[in-house]
Amino acid sequence: MRITHACSPTFYRIYRKKSTEGFQSVPYVVALSSCMLLIYYALVKTNAILLITINSFGCFIETAYITIYLIYATKKARVFCIQIFVLLNVVAFAAIVLLTRLAFTGPDRVTVVGWICVGFSLCVFAAPLSIIRLVIRTKSVEFMPFYLSFFLTLNAIAWFGYGFFTKDLYVELPNVLGFVFGVAQMVVYILYKNKKKRKDAAVAAVPEHRVKIAELSSAPASELQVSLEEKDQNKRSTEASQDTDKNEAADEEGPDISAVRGIGDLMDHLVYTSSTSYD
Repeated sequence: MRITHACSPTFYRIYRKKSTEGFQSVPYVVALSSCMLLIYYALVKTNAILLITINSFGCFIETAYITIYLIYATKKARVFCIQIFVLLNVVAFAAIVLLTRLAFTGPDRVTVVGWICVGFSLCVFAAPLSIIRLVIRTKSVEFMPFYLSFFLTLNAIAWFGYGFFTKDLYVELPNVLGFVFGVAQMVVYILYKNKKKRKDAAVAAVPEHRVKIAELSSAPASELQVSLEEKDQNKRSTEASQDTDKNEAADEEGPDISAVRGIGDLMDHLVYTSSTSYD
């Protein structure tokens, strides 16, 4: 049991947003496999009640996490998660149990199962490293939870102590490397978290017109063409509307102008008539 409480903030976020976003299912599937194998190791070894109880609880928690992931994952991520789950927790686990029960007995069985558990325990610690490539590529630690790495490191220290005092090499050994992996993940998180803050500050300091130019320069040519065509069409529509308004105004003024001209002609006629009569 290595990723249980550390994953709670991650899955609360998944539940709240109704989406798995960029989170990976591999760490949780591998952790479930490790818990199942450690229970089998404890049963083969005997007198390891602590390993059985802790990893039984771990199996329950990891199953709940995987169920939540499957509910809110995309179709592609859901299919991948199911494939990994079947491969590791059904096919591989059944093969390991069957092989060790048939091919080995006594101390040899304990040794073989122990080394298999070492391998899966290392995978548990290394599984979150798969997200480091995404962190380096995107310069963002959004999908690399810090608490997951932090509690993995603390968990490695605790289980190393258990293995050391009980003289159990198969518990002790993987947690040494688990401590190293956990520290490495935290270092990467701290480095790229600061880089993201500097990037956000730099973007905030850039004037708005430069941001607009940068957005235009990064936009595809097809989008720019569509934008220009829309602006041209809007300009022509505005000009056509203005011409229509002018024509309507002229039509409204037409009768008034004709009436004024008629009155002027009448006045000229009266003046002419009066002058003629006077003569």
